[in-house]
Amino acid sequence: MQDIYSCVFGTWQPGIGDPTWQGWTTVAVYLAVAALALRAASRGVFPAPSARRERIFWSLVALVLLGLAINKQLDLQSALTATGRCLAKLQGWYGQRRAVQTEFIAAIGTLSLLSLIGLLWLLRGTLRRSAPAIVGLCFVSGFVLIRAAGFHHFDHLLGMPTLLSVRANMVLELTGPLLIAAAALALKHDDRGPDTSGRPGDC
Repeated sequence: MQDIYSCVFGTWQPGIGDPTWQGWTTVAVYLAVAALALRAASRGVFPAPSARRERIFWSLVALVLLGLAINKQLDLQSALTATGRCLAKLQGWYGQRRAVQTEFIAAIGTLSLLSLIGLLWLLRGTLRRSAPAIVGLCFVSGFVLIRAAGFHHFDHLLGMPTLLSVRANMVLELTGPLLIAAAALALKHDDRGPDTSGRPGDC
């Protein structure tokens, strides 16, 4: 235990992970979208048959985004990567780490698929409102988990500049939150109170 502790903290130290303007902008976006999700969860704009399920969903979205905002600067996925690398060296399978990374991604893909199925079941009949948020949540969660796997080629791609010197990392990382924000903002257009019309698809 002492060996892995020394190894991890020899390569990773707690601190601000991305002190650039792009890093802090990403944090601000996460927090702003989390506030929008919390606002959506607390408003009574959902049709009665699905109101409780949709409020649960938006509360979960707010919690995930708040966690991602904190993680963005604490860089906890780098600690996870360092832990995996240290385990590989100490246990003697560092040479086979690519195969383990592939298995990790496969497991994450399976978990993501199961989570998506669970969300679709939870939000059955509400996809007109919630589909963009579901896609956004899957996108940003998958992005963070793939970063945690520590693929160097993927990290190199994310560091490449795009238009106006904005890193590809920022563009990809903000795609999910912006989809969620669009879904949350669109809810105000449905602010007509509980739906008692019994229309198909709202139950």
